[in-house]
Amino acid sequence: MLGFMSGTSLDAIDMALLDTDGEHLTGFGPAGEMALPDAVRDLVRDAIAAGRNWPRGAPEPNSFAIASAAVADAHLAAAQDFLARHGLGWQDIDLIGFHGQTVVHEPPTPQRQGRTVQLGDAQRIAEVSGRPVAFDFRSADVAAGGHGAPLAPIYHLARARASGMARPLAVLNIGGVANITLEDGEGRVRAFDTGPGNGLIDSWVEACGLGRFDVDGALARRGRVNATALAALLDHPHFRLQGPKSLDRYDFDLLPVQGLSPEDGAATLTRFTAKTVAMALTGVGCSAIVVSGGGRKNGALLSALGLETRRPILTAERAGWRGDALEAEAFAYLAARTLKGLPISFPGTTGAPAAMTGGRVVYPGGGADPSR
Repeated sequence: MLGFMSGTSLDAIDMALLDTDGEHLTGFGPAGEMALPDAVRDLVRDAIAAGRNWPRGAPEPNSFAIASAAVADAHLAAAQDFLARHGLGWQDIDLIGFHGQTVVHEPPTPQRQGRTVQLGDAQRIAEVSGRPVAFDFRSADVAAGGHGAPLAPIYHLARARASGMARPLAVLNIGGVANITLEDGEGRVRAFDTGPGNGLIDSWVEACGLGRFDVDGALARRGRVNATALAALLDHPHFRLQGPKSLDRYDFDLLPVQGLSPEDGAATLTRFTAKTVAMALTGVGCSAIVVSGGGRKNGALLSALGLETRRPILTAERAGWRGDALEAEAFAYLAARTLKGLPISFPGTTGAPAAMTGGRVVYPGGGADPSR
């Protein structure tokens, strides 16, 4: 299985090959990434901006179709180069798991159903690759009243089983938004978005004209946390909700840190991410936290996590996992589960009313999914 993931950080397309039947992990193939081309990133940002002003019930913004085609072509180009570098071709792939690019994510509330959109022309990927493509993993869950996120927890559990990891288990993924998977050791699983991951930090660094992200947290290390700004950031309704709960990267803004120096703003936002993770772990027993996603490469953030959670912080690599590939592996795994009609979301992870299969499969030539 080939899994794709392109997160809300808009930095890269991650790819991983995984041998799995949707239940057991039997082998790990190559993994890699390709930077998201600037032109594609700009089209996605246009679609995100349009999505934030898209009235419910109105036709999709025109920018969605443009970005959808560009996202598919970028994934195809990334995969073709990736496979060629490893002496492989499309014929070596049984199934593709394609997450697509999230441009809209509105969690459900008591007053409204949620709404989520991941762009990317799955049929085009199927036609060019000649392989079936599993995609649209979130919509069915949202339509049933769930959050449609996070979806990786079922893979986190499979990965932990494959590596013989002890329970209780805590797996923290830090992308644009951070999410956590918790298993209590007796089979009970919870998962939810803890708060911003890298997203606000990245936006701050870009707004300061200092690049796209804080490399290893160097900017944050030179700054001081502003207590007033931190308190304002923490005064958000998300943190008063019990999980399952989810976020859009743009549910938070930089207003509380406006006026701070670049260093103090980065330090404050870094501590904010760490503190929200610690809040999520209140009352949770776990001996360590396994950290995946781009945030694990930010040394200042890892230090802040250790300080705030008072637990050992274990990067994915130290656990024997592939930190850059974990989300792509997850969507290869979810693709296999989708093909077999196995559940991919659960009441304790997304708030769905029951364990749900979700996902759709398209085939070259437009053939129907025989499992539907």
